[in-house]
Amino acid sequence: MYLHADLMARAAASKPVRVLLIGAGKFGSMFLSQVPTTPGLVVTAIADLRPDAAKAACRTVGWPEDLVAATRFTDDAAAAIAADDVDVVVEATGHPPAGVRHARLAFAQGKHVVMVNVEADVLAGPLLAREAASAGTVYSMAYGDQPALTCELVDWARCCGFEVVAAGKGTKYLPAYHASTPDTVWDHYGLTAAQAEAAGMNSKMFNSFLDGTKSALEMAAIANACALSPPSDGLAFPPCGMDDLAHVLRPRDVGGQLECKGQVEVVSSLERDGRPVFKDLRWGVYVVLEAPNAYAADCFRQYGMNTDASGRYSAMFKPFHLIGLELNISVLSAGLLGKPTGATRDFRGDVVATAKSDLAAGTVLDGEGGATVWGKLIPAVRSLEMGALPIGLAQGVRLNHAVAAGQSLTWSDVAFDAADDTVQVRREMETQFRQAFRAAAE
Repeated sequence: MYLHADLMARAAASKPVRVLLIGAGKFGSMFLSQVPTTPGLVVTAIADLRPDAAKAACRTVGWPEDLVAATRFTDDAAAAIAADDVDVVVEATGHPPAGVRHARLAFAQGKHVVMVNVEADVLAGPLLAREAASAGTVYSMAYGDQPALTCELVDWARCCGFEVVAAGKGTKYLPAYHASTPDTVWDHYGLTAAQAEAAGMNSKMFNSFLDGTKSALEMAAIANACALSPPSDGLAFPPCGMDDLAHVLRPRDVGGQLECKGQVEVVSSLERDGRPVFKDLRWGVYVVLEAPNAYAADCFRQYGMNTDASGRYSAMFKPFHLIGLELNISVLSAGLLGKPTGATRDFRGDVVATAKSDLAAGTVLDGEGGATVWGKLIPAVRSLEMGALPIGLAQGVRLNHAVAAGQSLTWSDVAFDAADDTVQVRREMETQFRQAFRAAAE
């Protein structure tokens, strides 16, 4: 209510929150669909590699012609960021190097950034967060996407005095999906390639969701925002429904499947034999919490909470998320309150490129959602120790030698351009945190 009241005050004063959207794909289009019915918010410009397609997207989601005519459409994101009529930059390209570049340009111009681009956030978010703080700007996760919604549940639990045992989301998962490629992905979705093409569905994007990469990226983002731990050797994806969260997602020493308290994990909507999980959480997010005392545990029971057998562990969850339809919350929180809806604070989790099959020397990696590698979540300290290649930079680089299926790649495995701006940003961040990890260990 407080946010809406502030928004209405800005609308009444004819001082709207002014937004630049970079990337008018599916997420961006869902956000755009809400703009005509949100007084006090205006999209002054949309930057996209295909400005005409962005304009068509606005018409598709219901924009009246006068609103289309009043909006600038451009393929020059840098110029759009520098414009005087922008308060908040929404980065929704999904392209890691572009996301890093756009965020840094925005901070330099004193603009807030809502980073829909989780790929960019996991690649360099800890460094970007420091730059945003130095610039006095907001660097925020995107409300509506699962990381920000999970962070909200974690924040709720901690503010209520509960210890967070686990946090994460649901997805559709089977172990075989790690080998999925853009050529096989539609078989798992029950579609033909022709049907997917007719619907405008991007095979690499959907494959990233299926092969585990997107889940790893989102859990890394949550770990880095909420000071939670990634599993030591990748997500386990345990099959689990809403009623069983508190039973499955508790530490192993009390009968659960977690390595430790305070861990991120993704639950599968499929049993390992392919049967659907009862009351699955495929589209939702959750937090598992522990009662701090016997009285609180009694209250869980008295008020019908879904607990484990001991009654001490319980779960709160949100079964759905509305993607870009909810993004206004982040935009307005940044523009009106100067606060993020979830933000990277540390480097706890990293996502490393891992071979989907035996790869020959000279193979050119095709990045997230491609046929060559998938992204595996591991602790950041381990990633730095092994010199791991982040999934966000595993696009268009050539292998120096053969790599076996299941092997996580390192910088030394590929021929990379050390002069590339994004590579330099990532390497700078690695140096900063490697030194911090060593100092903490001494």
